Amino acid sequence: MPKEIGQKLIAQNKKARHDYHIEEVFECGLVLTGTEVKSLRLGRASLIDGFAMVQDGELWLSGVHIPEYTEATWTNHTPRRDRKLLMHKSEVNKLIGRTKEGGLTLIPLSLYFKDGKAKVELALARGKKAHDKRNALMEKEASREAEREISRRNSGKN
Repeated sequence: MPKEIGQKLIAQNKKARHDYHIEEVFECGLVLTGTEVKSLRLGRASLIDGFAMVQDGELWLSGVHIPEYTEATWTNHTPRRDRKLLMHKSEVNKLIGRTKEGGLTLIPLSLYFKDGKAKVELALARGKKAHDKRNALMEKEASREAEREISRRNSGKN
């Protein structure tokens, strides 16, 4: 059987980019059980309530929902269990220092397979205030209107 090559996206946390200022992004491996991998291969996962935490010098992913694999028997996994993240010790120590400074949190941005191995894109982020979110929406809407106007003028319609 040929080895998988490339990247296959499973789930994204689009709301995270709206709710947080992303400061730095890391790629981590995941420690999973067999039924979790099979469920992920079917493209089923949710990162909406997910976050990462540091316990005893190790990174743990919590709140991520990987539904039970329907074909499994009593060996099935718990959908919202904490999962260990795999990172180099120097990067983990760096994250410990950065999260202790206050206001920063670790959130998952996306979950994907890279060359057959499950990976999670983890972001070091700072929460946005309500007025920041409003400003971002207004800027996005203004740029959309400008693009719409430009394309309308280029197509020859008044």
